[in-house]
Amino acid sequence: MEGRKQFAVVGGDARQAAAARALARAGYSVGGPEKIAVADYILLPLPLDAARTPLAELLRAARPGTLALGGMLSAEAKAIAAEAGVELVDYFAREELTIRNAIPTAEGCIGILMAERSRTLWGSSILLTGFGPVGQALGVRLGALGAQVTAAARRPAQRALAESFGLRSVAIGRLGRLAPAFDTVVNTVPAQVLSAEVLARLRPESLIVDLASRPGGTDFEAARRLGHRAIHALSLPAACAPETAGEAVAQTVCEMIGQREEA
Repeated sequence: MEGRKQFAVVGGDARQAAAARALARAGYSVGGPEKIAVADYILLPLPLDAARTPLAELLRAARPGTLALGGMLSAEAKAIAAEAGVELVDYFAREELTIRNAIPTAEGCIGILMAERSRTLWGSSILLTGFGPVGQALGVRLGALGAQVTAAARRPAQRALAESFGLRSVAIGRLGRLAPAFDTVVNTVPAQVLSAEVLARLRPESLIVDLASRPGGTDFEAARRLGHRAIHALSLPAACAPETAGEAVAQTVCEMIGQREEA
């Protein structure tokens, strides 16, 4: 239809394909990289890795002032966009996307726990480190499945929120003292809270699922040395639910564009 804004979607994974379909349903004209020269908006991958995406070549083809939207932007990507005269913004920094992504992350983590453990989640004691959006989405779902969840969080407000969900809560500084009670830990903190000292106090052959972005919150070498199974489960939304993840990206991008137009 004439007059529709044009999106050029870069990246061929299932999440980007789902985002493209959702943008088309939202009323945009959607094409691939071949549409960059005439695009009003460019949707770039998450994470945006300039080393893997021919970003300079792509953005040089765009009209100056075109709005490009990418996820987890590197300094290199920002510099390339600035040189090309393209405005580059980070949709991954948006709080609403973090909250939406927490749901498939939680479901994917539960799938890992069920596949890697020999006992039901019901009746199991699980230590959850961190209680941000992912910790909250996961904690309430594990609790609904009958797990006895203890959320270790730094801020008192997070611990109070965990308790309001019917979970147990402790200060994250007490991990070393709590560890002997657990053989299953899920980490959501992007800083090393599961140190060698904490890991050494877990039950033998414990399972650790680390959901935090690289480098994670686990001393993986110490976990291996101690005989634990430590899984760094990255990008679960794209891996476990790419359709939902792509729709979440598209919805967030549409909201960003709408706010800019209102302003």
